[in-house]
Amino acid sequence: MAKRLKEHSVLPGFGLTMGFSLLYLCLIVLIPLSATVLRSSTLSWSQFWTIVTDPRALASYRLTFGASFLAAVVNLVFGFLVAWVLVRYRFPGRRLVDGLVDLPFALPTAVAGIALTAIYSEKGWMGAPLAALGIKAAYTPLGVVIALTFIGLPFVVRTVQPVLEDLDREVEEASASLGASRWTTFHRVILPVVLPAAITGFTLSFSRAIGEYGSIIFISGNMPMKTEITPLLIVTKLEQYDYAGATAIAVVMLGVSFAMLLVINTLQRMTGQKRAVRG
Repeated sequence: MAKRLKEHSVLPGFGLTMGFSLLYLCLIVLIPLSATVLRSSTLSWSQFWTIVTDPRALASYRLTFGASFLAAVVNLVFGFLVAWVLVRYRFPGRRLVDGLVDLPFALPTAVAGIALTAIYSEKGWMGAPLAALGIKAAYTPLGVVIALTFIGLPFVVRTVQPVLEDLDREVEEASASLGASRWTTFHRVILPVVLPAAITGFTLSFSRAIGEYGSIIFISGNMPMKTEITPLLIVTKLEQYDYAGATAIAVVMLGVSFAMLLVINTLQRMTGQKRAVRG
């Protein structure tokens, strides 16, 4: 009988590793999410619809998704600029700036919320000049956008930065030597390469902002119908022992999160295909 050759690996075989992977996935992800869906299934469709379309819930959706989208757009623009500066230029303190980009990843969100509230309050460093112009940042939807912009910036920078590093400057020089203007070089040469990564960063920033809680509760003021975000509304319902209502709203957010995850994976595949073709 012919002996089947086996490849030696540091890790155990496929069956064992797959089993542990599925067990871990079920315990950490699938079972908690399934419990949320099952809890909301105790409601009738009319009860579920009444809860998720309550005026207070709708106001929280508008603020959560609207502020998240606006913050992601701001991060898309300025995150690209930050990535461009870090890749294209060498200047004193560049490594420090590059490290500061990751600060929102390491900083506890509650600490970020307290710091932003202190800075953007009417007596803060940034809040006082804005108040003199008639603009109130803290305890308004603007404060929510500021907090979401803070926590979402690294996603755009870190997805665009590697693509810019791989982009050969000779391509830009060739475009310029052929008489192309800076704008033509940007939107004909640079933008097609960077766009998939930029959209991925935008989606990641938007998805992260949707579920943000800690940095917002301090700077928003948490006023129902005005500055109350959906995650806070869920926590409020839990504190009121309205578990069915909390899980109903959580299912809505869960559906949006799954949709965002699908978009992210699609965009990541597009980015990988672009790099493969370019390589």
